Amino acid sequence: MRPMTRILLCDDHAMFRQGLKSILETEEGFRIIGEAATGREALRYAIETKPDVTIMDIQMPEMDGVAATQAILEEYPDAKVIILTMYRQDRYVFEAIKAGARGYMLKDADSADLIDAIRRVAEGETLLNAEMAASILDEFKKIKEELPHHPEHPLSELTEREAMILRYLARGDSNQQIAEALNVSEKTVRNRLSEIFSKLRLNNRTQAALYALREGIATLKDEM
Repeated sequence: MRPMTRILLCDDHAMFRQGLKSILETEEGFRIIGEAATGREALRYAIETKPDVTIMDIQMPEMDGVAATQAILEEYPDAKVIILTMYRQDRYVFEAIKAGARGYMLKDADSADLIDAIRRVAEGETLLNAEMAASILDEFKKIKEELPHHPEHPLSELTEREAMILRYLARGDSNQQIAEALNVSEKTVRNRLSEIFSKLRLNNRTQAALYALREGIATLKDEM
């Protein structure tokens, strides 16, 4: 039996939410614990219910999905958000991932792909395919100063093991996968990540992954 994954659906179109709910609730181990029609509702429900995965549209009233994702992660750093939208523009992809979303999918994606994405994100993975990653790196060339620089906390302060963990994270590995690769416990990986975030003054895994790509600690073609 699969472990239960509690899901929050956030979209301003009731018919779309109902259709998505019908699809997801037929899957073993999925339970819809709430629905939100606005960004502010999404923020409130996410804080109150602490879902395992939040499915978030970008264009919503009161607060858009990117702002809602960022606000949720500020209040609930362990939140896992998947952006599900009709927009293919690179700037939406970049802003969503930069805000801390664990994945970005289009509404015309196959339901099997969405189900797989939800399971993977629930397990701690970050979904960023090569096309999206390339778009993000293109954006980096335009706005390299978007992520924080802190001279008092240089990258040289990272230990060799911390740099390796950061490289695995940038590749999209989950805590479990990193732990298995390094032959340590998941708790050790979580503790090391907290230390890395503190040293680099970053807020979440996504920022850390993008930081690693920008600083050359990791590349899109890394194989470890």
